[in-house]
Amino acid sequence: MSLAPWDELRTALHVARAGTVSGAANALRVHHATVIRHIDALEDRLGVKLFQRHAKGYSPTEAGQALAEVAGGAEQNFDALAARLHGLQDGIGGDLVITTVPELCRLLLPALQALMAEHPALNPCLRTEERVLQLEYGEAHLAIRAGARPQEPDNVVQSLGELPFGLYGAKSYLDRHGTPAGLDDLGGHMFIAADAVNVRAPFDIWLRQAGYKVALRSNSTTVRADATTSGMGLGFLTPALAPKDLVQVVEPQPEWAAPIWLVTHVDLHRSAKVQAATAAIKQVLAAGMMPAATFPAG
Repeated sequence: MSLAPWDELRTALHVARAGTVSGAANALRVHHATVIRHIDALEDRLGVKLFQRHAKGYSPTEAGQALAEVAGGAEQNFDALAARLHGLQDGIGGDLVITTVPELCRLLLPALQALMAEHPALNPCLRTEERVLQLEYGEAHLAIRAGARPQEPDNVVQSLGELPFGLYGAKSYLDRHGTPAGLDDLGGHMFIAADAVNVRAPFDIWLRQAGYKVALRSNSTTVRADATTSGMGLGFLTPALAPKDLVQVVEPQPEWAAPIWLVTHVDLHRSAKVQAATAAIKQVLAAGMMPAATFPAG
């Protein structure tokens, strides 16, 4: 037994409600012959009688009542879906999934706040995962990525500039080990670094090549920041997010900066929702919400 087309199910639902072919035809704005054809085809397909025919009209059998209950629920779902699709077409609303690296989440919050103020029907979701979400499969509407330029096919990639990173230490650490005089005075100091199997950031690559001793490795940016704050070692942080009680011992270096990219799929790139999100992100960055970072004009 296969599922009947929705038109036939909807016809049966309206016959059950109206009790007559003419009443269903009026509600559906179709010819009464169409209603009869739909009911006959549906009964043949299902192999059961859905209605008792009599002089006053049609009365649903037990099977017809069961079908009407299911069809009624389906109708509500279709109506809700239609309203949602029309809303998305007429305005900017619904789910908006943005995927990014953990370091950028707090920096994107002002953009999402501005976006929500202008488009309150939006439901933003900010996702961070080690796995790169695939835009071509609809896992996210847009991505903000750091590092090498994304190379996935069918994606539109825009530069958002570079995110700077400086070297920071807690007062407790500096009291024990001394404050480095600069980049050339880091010998003997302990560092907080990424997990050895997850070295992608420019500053982590620099640290590995420099060969300095690592006090703690972690794949969690939160853990690394907490370890730096607790005084376990020197850590790399972007100035816009560095806790106020940490001391910047080496200013951001060009070789430590991480390129930032805004990525959208070509199929969604020009949709109103994605364009609104893109504009909000660029506007917040251009307005100086990330004053320590450098961004291209426009």
